[in-house]
Amino acid sequence: MRLKHLAPLLATAGLIATTVPLLAATQAAAAPAADHLRQKPAWQRCSPEQPASYECATLKVPLDHRRPDGRTLDIAISRMKSENPAKRRGVLLLNPGGPGGSGLDLPLLMDGMMPREVREGYDLIGFDPRGVGASSPITCGLNDAEQAFDRAYRTETFASDVTWARTVADKCREKAGAVLPHITTRNTARDMDTIRAVLGEKKISFVGYSYGTYLGAVYSQMYPERTDRFVLDSGVDPQRIWRGMIQVWATEAEPAFARWTQWAAERSAEFGLGEDPEAVSATFWGLVARADREPIDFEGLKVTGDMIRSARGVFFYPAQASPLIASLKAAAEGRPPAVGADVEALEQFLGRTAEEPATDNGTAAFWAVVCGDTGSWPKYAEQYERDAARDKVKYPLYGDFVSNIKPCAFWDRPVESATPMNRRANVLTVQNEWDSQTPLTSGQGLHRALKGSRMVTVAGGEGHGVYLVDPASCANAPVNTYLATGRLPAQDVTCQNPPASAAGKRGSAAAERLPFPGIPGRF
Repeated sequence: MRLKHLAPLLATAGLIATTVPLLAATQAAAAPAADHLRQKPAWQRCSPEQPASYECATLKVPLDHRRPDGRTLDIAISRMKSENPAKRRGVLLLNPGGPGGSGLDLPLLMDGMMPREVREGYDLIGFDPRGVGASSPITCGLNDAEQAFDRAYRTETFASDVTWARTVADKCREKAGAVLPHITTRNTARDMDTIRAVLGEKKISFVGYSYGTYLGAVYSQMYPERTDRFVLDSGVDPQRIWRGMIQVWATEAEPAFARWTQWAAERSAEFGLGEDPEAVSATFWGLVARADREPIDFEGLKVTGDMIRSARGVFFYPAQASPLIASLKAAAEGRPPAVGADVEALEQFLGRTAEEPATDNGTAAFWAVVCGDTGSWPKYAEQYERDAARDKVKYPLYGDFVSNIKPCAFWDRPVESATPMNRRANVLTVQNEWDSQTPLTSGQGLHRALKGSRMVTVAGGEGHGVYLVDPASCANAPVNTYLATGRLPAQDVTCQNPPASAAGKRGSAAAERLPFPGIPGRF
């Protein structure tokens, strides 16, 4: 999930790995296969309620791959085999993003969505990454308030923000203990290679969305000789992990907001938000100021100005944003919601969500990866305060949220450096132009980082997740060709969806079926 997203880049020192991990990987490749690489999956039907062709198994992987004979973790995997052995090429691993997203159900979900010429070539393989879902899940014991990601910066509340960040880090350290430092992208990539080995494959293919693009990129650098056909959809820029990827939500919300004001102004008769972009912007910021003075009562939800600003993702979808803001304006004026407004969607964007299981597993895994992948997070609260105050002015919609202090300020130092992107990777990257979670600029950064890659950009495309999310997307054809034949486009491709396309529309049937983390705070 979900999803993303341009401010100061991370210090490059945190992204330059020493040669030690690469040397260790080379030595490990030359050593005899460890026991975990020789295990055989005990496949069984995942559930009586699901098709018999949907099979599940559990593997054991080392907690610390440097110590293969030490403590182990469970990795839950699933598969749906190709029904045409004559055309089967190998295995296609799938990841929906996160970090902290479960991918166990993806083969079941994507089985009927792929065209036959692609589907027949692969056994579809899903898995829950280490620490997630059915794979030795971790917890930090966080309550709902401690899981809240969006925290606006104010001088008078910054001390409590520091306390929150320190509390999350301390509770994660207490609850997850020795496991926490090993819930990282590099270790998940090693687990993927374990899956490859136990399935008896020389190479793997991969479709990864959002955070899954970074996971796939890391695998391609750690195991280039085992990387087959990789599709990286809605890209994370490796140069921005991870504070920069969070900050990019703010920088790219600004052009999306400007695009929305233009769109709404052109339809002023319908929405009544203003006759030109400046007037629409004034209406919006007037609502924020009004809600700062006194929360707006919207269907029993007390909406503050910070809540309105935190809904920055909605402005990547002008057709959805306009009736939502019109409804909020009506509520502020004591009128009923605008005709055609999706009240449930507005409540979602403003922070009221359906009940979910009382677990912090996804949040715990998110912070484990985001804080544990790189040592480039600032360690001094004063820097976060300066950055948040600056970015509240520079990027008024969301800048202070993303630059405010995070638990990573109090995290232990990572056990290894981030993965350098210095090996050729003949992979295909895919990107919508208007993606709220992994914006175009981060997708372009991923493409630049992976020498030899090709990029398919959907001009004007809205939404997080492209391939198969919109059945009519112009990106589907080049992706299908690549997965079916291995042929990358001769050059980068920019295409436009047909007018009838529902690309990026929330509520499209395909998007609802795929578990992308499409909420703030997820990739």
